[in-house]
Amino acid sequence: MRWLVGWSSVAASFGTVGAVGRAGATPSTPPTPSSASSDHSESLTVHPVGSQLLWGDPDPLWAVGDWRPDEVRTLSVDTFTRIAVLGCCGASDEQLRVGLFAARGGALRHLTAWSGSYTAVVQVGRRVTVVGDLAGARPVFYTPWANGTAYATAALPLADLIEAQLDIGHLAALLACPDVPEALRDGTPYAGVRRIPPGHALVLREGSREITGYEPVASLAVAAAQLDPERAVDGVREALVEAVRARLTAPRHAPETVPPDPGPVPGMGPADRRAARGAPVPGIGADLSGGSASATLALLAAGLPGLPGTVLGHGTGAGERLLAVTFNDLTAEGPGAEAELARAGAIAANPRLHHVVVAAGAEALPYADLNSGPLTDEPGPSLVTAERHRRRLAAGSADHFTGHGARQVLDAHPARLADLLMDRRRRDLLRPVAALAKVEGPSAHSLFVPLTVYRAARRLARTPYRAGIEEAAARLMDGRFDEPGTRSRGNGPATALDASLAALAWTRPGPAARWLTGEALAEVSVRLQASATRPSPVQRPGEARARAALARAAADHRVFEQAVEVRSQRLHAPFLDNQVVRASRTLPEALRVQPGARAAILRAVLSGAGIKDLPPGWGATSHASSAAASRAGVRAAVSELIALFDAPLLADAGLIEARVVRKALRAAADGEPVPLDGLADLVSTELWLRRLVSRRGTCWTGTAAPRQRAVAGGVPPRRAL
Repeated sequence: MRWLVGWSSVAASFGTVGAVGRAGATPSTPPTPSSASSDHSESLTVHPVGSQLLWGDPDPLWAVGDWRPDEVRTLSVDTFTRIAVLGCCGASDEQLRVGLFAARGGALRHLTAWSGSYTAVVQVGRRVTVVGDLAGARPVFYTPWANGTAYATAALPLADLIEAQLDIGHLAALLACPDVPEALRDGTPYAGVRRIPPGHALVLREGSREITGYEPVASLAVAAAQLDPERAVDGVREALVEAVRARLTAPRHAPETVPPDPGPVPGMGPADRRAARGAPVPGIGADLSGGSASATLALLAAGLPGLPGTVLGHGTGAGERLLAVTFNDLTAEGPGAEAELARAGAIAANPRLHHVVVAAGAEALPYADLNSGPLTDEPGPSLVTAERHRRRLAAGSADHFTGHGARQVLDAHPARLADLLMDRRRRDLLRPVAALAKVEGPSAHSLFVPLTVYRAARRLARTPYRAGIEEAAARLMDGRFDEPGTRSRGNGPATALDASLAALAWTRPGPAARWLTGEALAEVSVRLQASATRPSPVQRPGEARARAALARAAADHRVFEQAVEVRSQRLHAPFLDNQVVRASRTLPEALRVQPGARAAILRAVLSGAGIKDLPPGWGATSHASSAAASRAGVRAAVSELIALFDAPLLADAGLIEARVVRKALRAAADGEPVPLDGLADLVSTELWLRRLVSRRGTCWTGTAAPRQRAVAGGVPPRRAL
């Protein structure tokens, strides 16, 4: 795991960064002037383990972890006017200088306009500004400490610094309403550690802190000016091409020292043996699942024109082919899985692609090998599928593209139908509701689908923010987890119509909410009621729900990166980059809500880049195969999962009743219509808690380092409301 950490405090004004005490306490010794030595680290009494000091007194900043040399860039104008950019950033030194001067004047948005995915830190005198990204894939955390504020791009180091205990209320909200900002607020699983919202920056002045937004927000009363659809799609294409180009023009990195090759193995080639040892291939690679998002990135990276040193100006390098990796689930059945493999094979026929198929059976199902894996910064659903993805990524390249986030960035959230009604654009609702009726199939019920969806969208458009939040709080208290009109109450699996109706609300409970205790649901309900009394956001319901879904997907992707981490490999998700998110927000809502909009947009992106020959079935989704794999994984690992919940830490914290979850696991293994996403949330949170409690060591060292790690005392008992 890689992160940066620093702090700003009043004590630093005395000339030392080392005279600091325990969590939020006054330093035990008076601050003394720091040594005149050029080695600032010797004056520190606490510093992160394995750190690289970027700058020292009076407000120090470190980079911690296995950062590549080109991923850590600093530029200084004078002693107290400097910028650090960590991550993949396509800006030149001159652009960094211009951004530094702009940030000195308060124009923070300039720091987010460069291609790539990165975190920028600017110091101007005693003012330190840490800029988060638009999606939330590069979060910034902070906590009060030593008469000031400490910040980091990971929550666990800050929890260690203040010796924090678990925030059980936040874990309850994360399970009950994972994509509802009003329930999660700015909290983390660690008490006292906070997160700045996406699209905001943390500004510190001698320990005092301010959180400010740098992105304009659309008005609730007046719709934002809509770009012409062709111009908006051109903007997405330019942003996506620049995002891919930023990775391709970065220095290449070969994997570090790995276990030696054991030599020829029957049935295994060199690539197979390398993947078995857990070593990525040098160069550039990409997922190629057969879906439109990953295929777009693979084709752009393989055929992007204008790169220096490439054959005829094309390709990833001189004579280099892009490694495209496809995962073949041998347990999957049905025409959907076969069609997906066929599309991947047709795309991989491109001569600039080298296609590798990673085949795996029951050993790579979800919930396989849950006892292994690293401790992530936060819990996430990817913990139960980490082994499945790690097998695929181990066969990939040192720099590997993935299409994560494309659905949330490009697709229209169903709640955007209410935004169209607020603008009196009823005609644009015809095609989406007709597509839902077609999915329902020919039946008497399908005749009423357009009217049902229209009524739900109109109800949301006429529901004030406060009323919507209060209704969601009441539903949690009453244990009502299904939207009115849906058929997912035991009468069969939820359909696309059910999902659309459930999404046509300001908030909705998560899939795991039905298994939480009444006490946990009551606390989340109190959180929602408290948020309803605060000033309401200016976003429209569809815009607010879409941004919340993107933030949740970005947070899950960050956990995914940590859970499946392969040594010497970097995962790149260009769809979550600032410039791609910003360009995608200019897409007209009427274009977004049309059936197949994401595939059409990406087809136009490829066409503008000179790639027009796409296989039949381009843009088909693969949700059905994912659900089938999850159900097969529960069935194969049901005994281990039940043992996991014999004495769960979640029950010790008062969040669940173990027997209820064990009953749900048995029902899912028997094929009953149980929300599999909810079970994945419960299992991943229990796994994360166990790894956190069994953790050894701390992130800090030094004479004033914390005496214990975060949650050293285990999971605290649930307090009474």
